Amino acid sequence: MATMTAPPPTATRTPGGAFLITNPTPASCFFPEDFTEEHRAIAKSTADFATNEIVPHSDAIEAKDFAITRSLIKKAAELGLTAADIPEEYGGLEMDKATSAIIAENISKQGSFSVAFSAHTGIGTLPLVWYGTEAQKAKYLPSIADGSMVGAYALSESSSGSDAVNASTRAVLSEDGSTYTLNGEKMWITNGGFADLYTIFAKCLVTEGKDAGKERLTAFLVERGTPGFTSGKEEHKLGIRGSSTTPLILSDCKIPASNLLGEVGKGHHIAFNILNVGRYKLGNAAVGGAKGAFLNGLKYSKERKAFGKAICEFGLIQEKLANMATGIFVGEAMCYRTVGLIDQALEGVDKNNTTEIQKRIEEYAVECSMVKVWTSEMLDMVVDESLQIFAGYGYVEEYPAERAYRDARINRIFEGTNEINRLIITGWLMKSAMSGKLALMPAIKSIMDEVMSGPGEKEEREGALAAEYNLLAAAKKLTLFVAGSATQKYMQKIADEQEVMGALADMIIAVYTMESAILRAEKIGTSDSSIPTAMARLYAARAIETIEKSARMVIAAVAEGDMARTQFAILRRLARHDPADTIALRRQIAAHVIRAGKYAL
Repeated sequence: MATMTAPPPTATRTPGGAFLITNPTPASCFFPEDFTEEHRAIAKSTADFATNEIVPHSDAIEAKDFAITRSLIKKAAELGLTAADIPEEYGGLEMDKATSAIIAENISKQGSFSVAFSAHTGIGTLPLVWYGTEAQKAKYLPSIADGSMVGAYALSESSSGSDAVNASTRAVLSEDGSTYTLNGEKMWITNGGFADLYTIFAKCLVTEGKDAGKERLTAFLVERGTPGFTSGKEEHKLGIRGSSTTPLILSDCKIPASNLLGEVGKGHHIAFNILNVGRYKLGNAAVGGAKGAFLNGLKYSKERKAFGKAICEFGLIQEKLANMATGIFVGEAMCYRTVGLIDQALEGVDKNNTTEIQKRIEEYAVECSMVKVWTSEMLDMVVDESLQIFAGYGYVEEYPAERAYRDARINRIFEGTNEINRLIITGWLMKSAMSGKLALMPAIKSIMDEVMSGPGEKEEREGALAAEYNLLAAAKKLTLFVAGSATQKYMQKIADEQEVMGALADMIIAVYTMESAILRAEKIGTSDSSIPTAMARLYAARAIETIEKSARMVIAAVAEGDMARTQFAILRRLARHDPADTIALRRQIAAHVIRAGKYAL
């Protein structure tokens, strides 16, 4: 594989969170239809490797034969799959973020291996790439790139899972400044039982600057075999049973001072920036997992006979197949739109300016969190429906639906729980609005003035997706209106109203996913008979229901009396639309995938 960079969709960079107040075009967004030939080749080689090399070893992987897992990581490295995010001078391929996302999607045919691989290539690699000294990079990155050394990331503790900065693990610098001594215990560490290099976070005393005299989160590099470092017993988990998950015990674990990663007291920057990348790549892995579960369910529905015909001929099975395929379509759209925004933002940035690279990626924290939340919940829907298609057989280990169902559940916890990510989505946008970084406040004021003045003229649109574009416009207005009402009610204390913050996040996510689906369908080419058009219509019908439901909940919480009646009237006016014939749309989509025998566009 050669180093490559996908061309940005447009010359103008789109700010993070701007989708609520702008109207992007299909040409300005990156979707799978924009993959280069190199992207497609990498997708195929990764998928072939997963099918031919990884899947046949599933039983050994699930039995925690980590020698197999390590050998497969080494084989993946020979194809360049572990080196996409590593600079060339350290043995990497330094590819665009779309490429690493494509690899994450296509490697995910075996859940346990996918988790081990993703931990190694993502959170196990990027802290060193972005924050390592030249000496640290030269020492470790070539071995990480070629798979001879496996990476891991240790942030969580038993008492500080989501509240990561509240770590109890401590690091103390020796009097002569030559070593740090670490004491504490980390929990739920992926690759914990067999990794070679760990990025470990601990509280450390800051001696300079505004935080001098305080203990702040700091990152360190710790090698397996260091005296005082041990990995504990393997956790026996509900799903991803073949991945290694252990505690790490640090008992007077002494490391060279040169193993400090980044700066003392700046570990939270490392933790949060790495998690943004982890979130969008998890989205791609979830899409890949959904494709596998969908294919299994579709194949079984064509083979299983009941009442004299294949069960895929029954309407309620077709409903499931259509919902699953549409979920995958929307997931692909939002995942690659997001990674396209990030690649666009990184265009022209000096590859050695890691501070600017992190800053550009962090700008899309909202999009990354939305990808993580929506795709993990979409995957849960797909594996659940796949198991239901298998019926009783789906509950039996010998059939593929059972393991997929168990493996999927962790994704709503990984990379920050979905509850935490919902708070990030709304909180980040509110903070950006209050600071003026994103022009949300003027947009909210404009919408509040518009809706309070009564019905206005509707923009007339044409084309197969005209109704959906109208729905999208209404959805944006309604989301901004409800956000404005909540902000007026709670002001700076809105962060304490988690239920309201979560409902607003659901509205924001629905806008982004609806827009992504519509724009992707239009890019592919719309017509009344187009499958992407049908999928966009079907999803838009679901998304507007989510937005209406969430809006009602927020308005009921923030308004009462005449004000509540006025706001509910505005809600009804903005959300008014002719319902789509979702039965016909699902039948159209189901007929297409049944004929194709797979998810195919």
